[in-house]
Formats: sequence, structure tokens, C-alpha cells
Amino acid sequence: MAVHVIKTPDIGEGIAELELVAWHVQPGDVVVADQALADVMTDKATVEIPSPVAGKILALGGEIGQVLAVGGELVRIEVEGTGNEEAAPAATARQAAPAARVTASAAAAAAAALEARPAAPSTPLAPVHAVVQPGDKPIASPAVRRRAWDLGIELRFVPGSGTAGRITHADLDAYAARRPGAQAPGSAARYAERHEEAAIPVIGLRRKIAQKMQEAKRRIPHFTYVEEIDVTELEALRAQLNTKWGAERGRITLLPLLARAIVLAVREFPEVNARFDDEAGMVTRYGAVHIGIATQTDAGLMVPVLRHAEARDLWSSASEIARLAEAARTAKAAREELSGSTITITSLGALGGIVTTPVINQPEVAIVGVNRMVERPMMRGGAVVPRLMMNLSSSFDHRVVDGAVAARFVQALRGLLECPASLFVE
Repeated sequence: MAVHVIKTPDIGEGIAELELVAWHVQPGDVVVADQALADVMTDKATVEIPSPVAGKILALGGEIGQVLAVGGELVRIEVEGTGNEEAAPAATARQAAPAARVTASAAAAAAAALEARPAAPSTPLAPVHAVVQPGDKPIASPAVRRRAWDLGIELRFVPGSGTAGRITHADLDAYAARRPGAQAPGSAARYAERHEEAAIPVIGLRRKIAQKMQEAKRRIPHFTYVEEIDVTELEALRAQLNTKWGAERGRITLLPLLARAIVLAVREFPEVNARFDDEAGMVTRYGAVHIGIATQTDAGLMVPVLRHAEARDLWSSASEIARLAEAARTAKAAREELSGSTITITSLGALGGIVTTPVINQPEVAIVGVNRMVERPMMRGGAVVPRLMMNLSSSFDHRVVDGAVAARFVQALRGLLECPASLFVE
């Protein structure tokens, strides 16, 4: 037998280090060629590392959340025949007992990394008697130990359902319910003290988002402008288009209409369709309108890009936005689909509230935020009538976009959306 060492790959673009966000194997696992071993993350995308050989995992070269240098040791595999390394494992490689294979994707890596994650007790429950041998210490988190102390429970008598017999809060609940004199579930249980704690590592995409948001707020003086828009006519037009063409061309949401309004408005206000390199002191304005569509995913906020919105009709924009959103949510968006935007739209849909303060997608200089639509009584022609109203909450980089310019840009959007026929007049 021999040892084959797999190193952290160089994936190009001058990247010198990668963050380890998920393991798909553990020491002791037997793998085949091309089987996924780990997920690593760059600034833009998650990359899956496959095994070039078949064999048995000997050691892993890092912990989830650790930043690894390109060319550093990632995995040691015991192989038949000739390997590429001596059999002695590296001193820096992490050794661990064989454990269940991690199956979480990079989007769920943070959850997979939780050591104290509650697990359902096995069925049937183990008998209520000592499950830890004399001299052995029960495995439990500090929070579980403190709660067991508060309940007067000796952990050595509690069957653990977690990995390697770890005792969870659910195990404490099951044991307490079986004890003589235990209180039956009822109204009192609803008001019982809770002492759970979950330490969730900020890794992978979640860490990248946190770093980018922090950098954006640290470097960009945000100016936020909120305007109320009557979208009654816009929604009526959207309903008519969907009724007539929805089955054939696909349904249109608000976003393609807003994207069209932005395309027209930036022709008058090119200052907002730009990127600012503050280190070089250079603002680059773009003729192309590449609109970032902020999309919530299980892993966090991602911003796929609707490229060349100026060259798309409503249905082309609608289908591309839907495709990009699905790619982002399923972690299938390509690197080039997540970069290069010149202005961004962010929307929480029905959860949008009445006002938000969007964070600019650096190095852009403007972001347009959509709030929820609400039917309200409004005065029109001296009469009170129901109208469908919506706020736009937009933020601008005040270093390069003056407040007056920002306000006029939003008013231009308002004029276009309140008179939707103007969206189709050049």
C-alpha cells in the first residue's frame, strides 16, 4: 500500500488561498476516483474538489472554516500500488476516528459544522441506566452540562444519541420524561426555562457576505432616499400582459418592469450606473446596464447579474431573472454570473416593509430597494379612491452621487413606473 496526497488546487485568477467550507469524507472512508472530497470557496464561487484516485481516507488537512494556502495538503489517501508520498501522515494533518460521511453542500456547511446540533433520539430509547463505563466522561456541550446540573440529572446515566454518544438537549428531555415523578407534557412545560445554546461558525459564503457588508459600510458614505410610488396602473398592465401572454411567453413579475425603468433612467443619470475604485480615485460609467438581482438563498444573500438589460425586452428579462435566481438558490450559478454588475435591485417581496436602507453592492454606487405593495386610500381629483402604493428605498454613494442627482434619478423612476406606457417609448 502507498499514500497519495491531494493538495489544494490552483484554480487560477491569481487566487493564493481558499476557504474550506465542507468535507464530504472523513478518515476511514473508502472513496472511488472522481468522488467529491471537499468544497472550497473563493471570493466568487464554491469549487468541489474530486478525488483523482481510489482508496481509503487517512487524514484531512484542515477544519471547516479554515483558510488553506494553494498547494497545501488537503487529503491523504491510502492507495494500492504507487502513491506520491511516503506512508507517514503529515504532522499537520488532522487525524480523527472514522465517522459518518458529511453530506451537507457548501451552502449548508455552517450547519454541518455545528458540533452541538440537536439530533432526534434513536428508536427505541436505550434503557435508563448507566451508559458510560466507570472512569469515562460523558460527552456533552457546556450548555447541556449546565442544564443537566440544573435538573439534577447525572449525565453518566443519560443515553446519548449524538455522534460518538454525545448527549444532546433532546436526550435530556427524553431522560427527564422517564424519571419517576416527571411532569407530564402540559401547559407548565410551555413556560419552562430553556438553556440551549448554539455556537454557529461564520464560514463560507456567510463569512464572505459579512466581510463585504462590513467593507461597504466602512468605506461608503450611504445616502438613502425613499419615495412613494403609485403602481396601480403598472400592476394593471402586468396583469393584462400575463393574462394574454403568460402561458406562451412566461409570467412577468415587477422586477423586469423595474429593470426597464432603470435602463431608461440611467440614460439621463449615467452617474448612478457606475463603479467607483476609491483607491485609484476613478469612477467608471457604463453604457451597458448590468443589473445585479439580490437573491436570498439558504446560504445567504447572492447577487446574480442580469447582463445587458438595455438589450432585453420584458420577457427576456423575466426569463433570465428567473433562471439566475434558480441557479443562485441551487448553488449552480457560475462565477461570471455573480460578478460585473453596475447597479443592483434588492427586494424582499411581501416582506419588504415600508422602508429599508439597502447596503450598496461595492464597488457600485447605487442600489434600488423595492418595498411591499399596499392598497391605501388616496386623494385623486378631489375624491378618496383605493390605490396600490409602493415605496422605493434607494441608497447612493454620496462621494460620487450628489443628493440632488440621486433624488432626480428616483423621481425619474417614479415617473416611468406611474405611467407604464412610457417604458416602451424611446
